[in-house]
Amino acid sequence: MDHLKIPSTTPLFFFLLLLLFGAEGRRGLSYNFYQKSCPEVEDIVRLSLLPVFLSDPSSPPAFLRLFFHDCQVQGCDASILVDPVDGKTPLEMASRKNFGVRKRESIGFIKSMVEDHCPGTVSCADILVMAARDAVALSGGPWIKVPFGRRDSSGGAGYKVADALLPPANLGVNGLLQIFSQKGMTVEEAVALIGAHTIGITHCRNIRDRLQRPEGGGRGRGMEPGFEAFLRLSCPEGSFISNSTFVVNDPTAFTFDNHYYSNAMRGHGILKVDSEVSSDPRTAPIVSSFAADQADFFRAFASAFVKLSTSGVLTGNQGVIRKSCNRLD
Repeated sequence: MDHLKIPSTTPLFFFLLLLLFGAEGRRGLSYNFYQKSCPEVEDIVRLSLLPVFLSDPSSPPAFLRLFFHDCQVQGCDASILVDPVDGKTPLEMASRKNFGVRKRESIGFIKSMVEDHCPGTVSCADILVMAARDAVALSGGPWIKVPFGRRDSSGGAGYKVADALLPPANLGVNGLLQIFSQKGMTVEEAVALIGAHTIGITHCRNIRDRLQRPEGGGRGRGMEPGFEAFLRLSCPEGSFISNSTFVVNDPTAFTFDNHYYSNAMRGHGILKVDSEVSSDPRTAPIVSSFAADQADFFRAFASAFVKLSTSGVLTGNQGVIRKSCNRLD
């Protein structure tokens, strides 16, 4: 009887397969995670978002910021959505760095719509990632394919944790690269992710230090003098404590495009990192490339988005699937 001959490379092949599927199993995320349990979930989320976007054009950047602030603290686990019990214990949203964060209640509404179709199946964390992904696409940005299977935290992060882990308003390029390298991102991906500043607004209180400190005037801060004058008119003295005073991030503030990079190169960066990113030798060539090629920016942004959305998440038997996003079960 003939014996089956196994090539000498077969053991290595199976070893590599074990590594591949073992790593995927540990991560617990999949691109078809809800294919059987809730196949319509992405359509439900998208259809629920459309009236929100139509009634409030500033919603897309708000959802994107909500996503960033949730994922940066302890992975994408919807902890930012949790309300304190009886209003006694300050949780994540009490962080001073979550000033101006909006649309938490919209995620709760979308969750209720999903629950009607697929009770106890889809996490708030995944819904938040879907909402941010759709916000980018519906604003003209890339369609990003992301894996699902995240679980919600069973406890809320304290505001001190958020204060420590969320980037400050005076973040520079060094801090940018350090923060996102910890999420496994390349320099190119970090520069792409900061390009999310292409949509939305910046509150005046977040640029107070840039406008009040001399440092050689606007040019010393990487700002074109005319743009500095514009910021000073938009954010006069006394406006730095208000939530209602702001400047738009660029002239196409509701369109996800690559104008952020051309504005940075012209000295029209609002935040410190927006100015430094176009002059630092580690990031300047990438800024120039993204300014010239929007498709290149979209490619890198999509890659960075997926890395951020999958870093340090709860999967499998970790965490919970909350019934209501703002309450711990």
